[in-house]
Amino acid sequence: MSHPAGRVLALLEVLQTRHRATAAELAGWLGVDERTVRRYAATLVELGIPVTADRGRYGGYRLHSGYKLPPLMLTDDEAVAVLLGLVVAERVGLATEQPATATALAKIRRVLPAALADRLAAVQEHLGFTLRRPEQERGPASGTLLTLASAARHRQRVALDYRSWRGERSHRELDPYGLVFHAGRWYVTGHDHRRGEVRTFRLDRIGAVTPGEATFTVPDGFEAVAWVTRSLAGVPYQHEVEVLLETDLVAARRRIPPSVAELTATTDGVLLRARAESLPGMAALLSGLGCPFTVRQPEALRTAVAEHARRLAEWAARPAGGQTPSPRRPLD
Repeated sequence: MSHPAGRVLALLEVLQTRHRATAAELAGWLGVDERTVRRYAATLVELGIPVTADRGRYGGYRLHSGYKLPPLMLTDDEAVAVLLGLVVAERVGLATEQPATATALAKIRRVLPAALADRLAAVQEHLGFTLRRPEQERGPASGTLLTLASAARHRQRVALDYRSWRGERSHRELDPYGLVFHAGRWYVTGHDHRRGEVRTFRLDRIGAVTPGEATFTVPDGFEAVAWVTRSLAGVPYQHEVEVLLETDLVAARRRIPPSVAELTATTDGVLLRARAESLPGMAALLSGLGCPFTVRQPEALRTAVAEHARRLAEWAARPAGGQTPSPRRPLD
């Protein structure tokens, strides 16, 4: 690194990876004297990069938070990590506005070495995802996400405009307890003063968010993830389901996501409570758990389980070869 400009950029990279470094430490890493380090630091300041010099025995140089992000110096491994993180965030819905993700990806690709860019392109072209962003949906606005996160940290009530799934618009006063990313969507959960109870809201349906002066206290033991998944599992469907599983809670949780059903340990096993639109679908789920169970309600679920068992027995009895398959029937 013989060129002075390269050493100036190296100084910036060191300051981005360390909270503070002394002039002697920097001089040793860069292979220059301390006077030259001071000159390089002054050059960064002239370029608008907020480098602060702290005097005294424990002083040194550090990057001070400014009004804009300084130029980032990334190693190849760091660039790969950032790029893959952006790709995954965009695919599964973790990112905020799509244009912001796309422009960030484009900026990093433009400055990658050609060989590394080509290898990363190969990864992108052949990378598959089992979880994808729901079709026709965009992520929440960055401002919405950041404002709600700050309000949750400082226990600050917010006012927000919300659009329900029916398209109905309302104004809410919310004590945001926490943010949750679940199944490709962002949610905020907290005490809704309009309803007088804890509610869950999708961030992509939130309009303007304004922090207020009032503060709040999160109830002891409240877990945002558990509440959101439980509330989503309780969305109204056609059938109320209760099934007693003859297994333990750990084994049941390995097979049944919290968004599908609420699981409660009992003296006789695990009680599964859920709401279902399709009883044949619930019968198929129960048959795949690998444990005995007793249907408590609805009675129609017993019929659905028996019908599913009949189908399985019919398929199991088919000969190994030579039989013309029966016409396909749609899955329930």
